[in-house]
Amino acid sequence: MPVTVDQPAPDAEKEEKEGQKPGTSAAHPTQAHATGTHPTQAHATGALTTDARPADVLRPHAEDAFAHELAALAAQDDRPRPPRWKLSPWAVATYLLGGTLPDGTVITPKYVGPRRIVEVAVTTLATDRALLLLGVPGTAKTWVSEHLAAAVSGDSTLLVQGTAGTPEEAIRYGWNYAQLLAHGPSRDALVAGPVMRAMAEGMTARVEELTRIPADVQDTLITILSEKTLPIPELGQEVQAVRGFNLIATANDRDCGVNDLSSALRRRFNTVVLPLPESVEAEVDIVARRVGQIGRSLDLPAAPDGIDEIRRVVTVFRELRDGVTADGRIKVKSPSGTLSTAEAISVVTGGLALAAHFGDGVLRAGDVAAGILGAVVRDPAADRVVWQEYLEAVVRERDGWTDFYRACREVSA
Repeated sequence: MPVTVDQPAPDAEKEEKEGQKPGTSAAHPTQAHATGTHPTQAHATGALTTDARPADVLRPHAEDAFAHELAALAAQDDRPRPPRWKLSPWAVATYLLGGTLPDGTVITPKYVGPRRIVEVAVTTLATDRALLLLGVPGTAKTWVSEHLAAAVSGDSTLLVQGTAGTPEEAIRYGWNYAQLLAHGPSRDALVAGPVMRAMAEGMTARVEELTRIPADVQDTLITILSEKTLPIPELGQEVQAVRGFNLIATANDRDCGVNDLSSALRRRFNTVVLPLPESVEAEVDIVARRVGQIGRSLDLPAAPDGIDEIRRVVTVFRELRDGVTADGRIKVKSPSGTLSTAEAISVVTGGLALAAHFGDGVLRAGDVAAGILGAVVRDPAADRVVWQEYLEAVVRERDGWTDFYRACREVSA
């Protein structure tokens, strides 16, 4: 008969208030792996992670980069919180959508889009249903997933990155083979995966690119999501999820190499579709915000007049993506790539680096032209024809775009 393990001690809440995660003592083998600053980092980098100063980290985790906002929200959040949540659902939504707190603290928007989408996503995590963020590439699924986990659990690092080679052990658990060979299967030899650690501690786990994972490995989640248990048949035991546990998965069905979710697994999720930005101005705002954040982390100078080039990049991407110009007068062919908002951010960031290191610091058409060409022309034969036709039929005739046309023609030659 299986033995239920990893139940929180009666004084777990007291331990949590005193600054210790419940059940993280050395006598608790599964959760002993999860102690330290960030569980995933502890396994991956050891002391290197704990020695690095936040200012030296190239890409801080959401809970570190926006720690002051999370702390301000927690201090003023007097609404009911689900078990083991760091913030109330209202505060989590405010963290993602932005706003101004009564004390004047400004919460920057992490997601620019319909408020209802965020509210449904947050509400789902407060139930026993897992959350599936679905959308075409570049719709901020990973970004939203990370910030949701940071706001709910204070830790976004319990992550399984889905690839075609993701094994079942990445979702369930693995083994310390030295211990396994020396002493046989035991709790000391078991290495808990991110999902197991989240179950044991009542936290939020993340599975990125779920549709990249082979179908038989995907279905490992079915028992976890339906029964809230993770069997360990080698030991005749199981891990039962404690209150506060939930899972966020991201997926898209537009890229090559995706694996459809089984109907059994899809039923375990509440699906929220993240749309592309509705308007040019909304997408320009998103790109400008993210480029500014990335530029500051890379110590790139701010581009004083960069908004004009950002608007051009966004306009080009939207027109090629939609197959028609913004005024609806000219139909254009669409290239093979997705031309997502994320790719626009990459193009502008690369252009900003060119302007900073090889120009006068002002973002110009010549700085973004090569990046646009690389984003549009994925298929050297078909996409190049699409791009040339767009340049000649649309860009060449557009008022005020002469410099942009010349720069694009130069890199396309």
